[in-house]
Amino acid sequence: MMEDCLSKKIEISVSEAEKRTGRNAMNMQETYTAYLIETRAVESQTEGQCSPPDSLWRRYSEFELLRNYLLVNYPHIVVPPLPEKRAEFVWHKLSADNMDPDFVERRRIGLENFLIRVASHPIICQDKIFYSFLTQEGGWKEMVNETGFQLKADSRLKALNATFRVKSPDKRFTDLKHYSDELQSVISHLLRVRARVADRLYGVYKVHGNYGRVFSEWSAIEKEMGDGLQSAGHHMDVYAASIDDILEEEEHYADQLKEYLFYAEALRAVCRKHELMQYDLEMAAQDLTSKKQQCEELATGTVRTFSLKGMTSKLFGQETPEQREGKIKVLEEQIHEGEEQLKSKNTEGREFVESAWADIERFKEQKNRDLKEALINYAVMQISMCKKGIQVWTNAKECFSKM
Repeated sequence: MMEDCLSKKIEISVSEAEKRTGRNAMNMQETYTAYLIETRAVESQTEGQCSPPDSLWRRYSEFELLRNYLLVNYPHIVVPPLPEKRAEFVWHKLSADNMDPDFVERRRIGLENFLIRVASHPIICQDKIFYSFLTQEGGWKEMVNETGFQLKADSRLKALNATFRVKSPDKRFTDLKHYSDELQSVISHLLRVRARVADRLYGVYKVHGNYGRVFSEWSAIEKEMGDGLQSAGHHMDVYAASIDDILEEEEHYADQLKEYLFYAEALRAVCRKHELMQYDLEMAAQDLTSKKQQCEELATGTVRTFSLKGMTSKLFGQETPEQREGKIKVLEEQIHEGEEQLKSKNTEGREFVESAWADIERFKEQKNRDLKEALINYAVMQISMCKKGIQVWTNAKECFSKM
C-alpha cells in the first residue's frame, strides 16, 4: 500500500511563512501567520520537465481543521500531530512569542513535516479532503464543513463516562493508554532537562566573552605578551558568539522530540474511541438481555426481580391476554433488532481493533526509527560542541605558548 501513498506521486513543501493582518469571525482586526504550501508532481521531474509547483496559502487554524477532520473520520488511525501553536519547554533566553521569526520558522518546518506524514500514510493520504487542502485554496473550509464531521465527533463527557464504566476493557488498549501517558511524561521531563542544560550552556559560552574582554584589556598593557593575549581573546569572543546559532539549531532537535510528545495524545485518542465502542457494545448487550428477560416474564407470567411493573400488576390486576400478546410481539421485534445491532457492533469492534492495531504497529516502527535518529543527532551535536570548546582552549594554549 505504501506504493499508492500520495508522497510517492507529489512533492509537498511549506516553503515560506508570512505575517498578515485581517479580520476574524468577530470582525476584529488580528495578526496571524500564513504558510505557503507548494506541490509538484513527481512524474514531471522524472521526465525532465520540472514544471513550476502549484501553490496556495493556509493559516495554522486551517491545519487544525484538517487534523480534526482526520481524527473524527479515521478514529483507528494514529493521526500525526501538528507542531505547537505556542512555544513550550524553551530555555529562558529564547523567545516564546508565537510571532517570533525563529519560532515561526520552526513551526513552518513542523507543518511541512505534518503534511508529509499524512501524505505518507497508506490510508489517510487517499482522503479527498486532504488532497483538496493541498490543491484547492478557495472554498476548502466550506467543503470540509459540509462533510458534517463535527456531528460525528464524540463528546468529552461521553468519552469520560465510557472510561469509568466499561466492564471488560481490552488489556492491549489499556496498556497502550498507560504507555502513552508514560511516554508523554518521560519526553516532557527530557525536554525540561534539555532546557536547563541549554540555559547552562548559554551561560558558559557567554562567560567566555568575559575572558575575551579581560585578555584584550590585558594585552593593552603588555608589550611582549600583547599579541598572544589579543589572539586568545579573539578566540574566546568567537566562541562566546557561536552559542546563539548552536542553541537555535538545538531547538530543531527538541521539536523532533516534541512531535512524539504530541503523538502520545494521538495514541490516547485511539484508545478512547475503542473504549467508547466497547461501552456502546456493553450497553447494547445489557439492553438486549433486559428485553429478553421482560419477554420471558410476560410469556410465563412470572416476575424474577422486583419492579414497578410487577407491583402495579399486583395492585391493579393482571393484563389481558391480548395486551400481553401485543407487548410480547413488540418485544420480540425489539429483540430481533437488538440482536442485529449487537452483531453489527461486534463486527465493527473487531474491524476497529484489527485496523487500529495494524496502524499502531506501523506507528511503533516509525517512532523507534525517528527517536533513534533524533537522539543520535542530538548526541553528535553535543560532541561537536565539546570538541569546539576543546579546540578554542587548544588555540588559546598555542597563543599563550608564543608569548
